[in-house]
Amino acid sequence: MYFPADQHQFAACVKTIFNDPGLRFLFSTRAPVPDLLDENGKPFYKDKEFRPGKDDELRDAEGGGYVVSFGEVTYRALDAIIRLNEQGIKVGLINKSTLNVYDEEIMKLLIKAPWVLVAEGWNVKTGMGSRFGSELLKRGFKGKYNNIGTHLEGCGGLWQQMGYQGLDPEGISKAIKALVG
Repeated sequence: MYFPADQHQFAACVKTIFNDPGLRFLFSTRAPVPDLLDENGKPFYKDKEFRPGKDDELRDAEGGGYVVSFGEVTYRALDAIIRLNEQGIKVGLINKSTLNVYDEEIMKLLIKAPWVLVAEGWNVKTGMGSRFGSELLKRGFKGKYNNIGTHLEGCGGLWQQMGYQGLDPEGISKAIKALVG
């Protein structure tokens, strides 16, 4: 199950998995999202090979906690993280584009963090975040954990729902600050 975060990662994902045997689920919002940029302002995924089962650390937490995200929420989480880091709150970002496989290297990084927040566009009760915390615990995580996702009934498109569900940069920042204390 794959949910790339921008056009470059999407194209690399399709190229990599297209001829794989068996079922593959590739999720997309079908709406354009901005390119994810590295610390130097360059597209993070441009000309980068897609590695199934591997998560990407888009920002280092530098001793702080991490947000784990995928798909259309990732760039919103990155926006929140940039703003919080500017305020002195140390936050890193993991893009988990392979949803049903745990990258053990990244899990080792996360279990050392003081807190982890999963921010996703899926339902908070049944999405990836509802299981991710248990997987962290199995590996020895002792920090604080929360997951945010869709949880309110409503109508409208993606743009209307993100703020309404608390999945815009402001809502993600609020959830991070609640974990930081």
